[in-house]
Amino acid sequence: MITPPSRIKTANLSGRVVAITGAGNGIGRELALLCAARGADLALCDINEAGLADTADRARARGNDVVTSRVDVADPDQMIAFAAATHDRFDGVDMVVNNAGVGLIGGFLDTSLADWEWLVSINLMGVVHGCNAFIPAMVDRGRGGHVVNLSSAAGLLANPQLVGYSATKFAVLGLSEALRMELDPHGIGVTAICPGVINTAITQTSPIRGHNADQRRENLASTYKKRGYTAERVARNILRAVDRDRAVAPVAAEAHVMYALSRATPPLARWVAAKLASVAK
Repeated sequence: MITPPSRIKTANLSGRVVAITGAGNGIGRELALLCAARGADLALCDINEAGLADTADRARARGNDVVTSRVDVADPDQMIAFAAATHDRFDGVDMVVNNAGVGLIGGFLDTSLADWEWLVSINLMGVVHGCNAFIPAMVDRGRGGHVVNLSSAAGLLANPQLVGYSATKFAVLGLSEALRMELDPHGIGVTAICPGVINTAITQTSPIRGHNADQRRENLASTYKKRGYTAERVARNILRAVDRDRAVAPVAAEAHVMYALSRATPPLARWVAAKLASVAK
């Protein structure tokens, strides 16, 4: 008997297993700890082994069962091995969160083909690899579940200073909406999460192409810090979106505005996007 997606009530995740990529810091870490606090057992991966170990230790301190793997989500074989290790430990997975991602700031003329390959391999193919590794077993299990894919507000409204990043996040949104329709008969929900300006380490780790990179990074980090929207708040919103079985879930006020404008008034949306892009120049 298939359990419909709406049956996953995130207020109490006892007896549930949640798999999360990119769990070594930021949104992935906060979501892992929130799921653990609500009773879930966890399968966690990240390329950052030290950060991953810290997240796992914090979750285990709550009494949760946790399996971890060092994984580069751009490598499909590593993702398949992570899923195999997860299924060796647990009976199955109830929720998969494809969170791992990278940023790159720059217009098209400043973005190299190597940059494009890097962004696509992680932001888009990393999501594909996560889905490929876990979804078939979820379907075969026949107990429903939920898939969460991290898109972005930049996947709702294009940004000329985030050309490659926007392209990959638009792709994740499209993948998620199509996948939602395909998996609905199997009782598996799919949600695309679209965070806005979130204060995480991505402002410090994202490469910046073009002129005045140091000054632009300082301006960007200052803007995100002043905005003050934390990864912990995003984690709470992700579980709320799963609980409500949302197809697309903007997170933070600016993401909601972008979502509304992109659908109601595209010309105005493009004007707003151009203004927002000036922050990254």
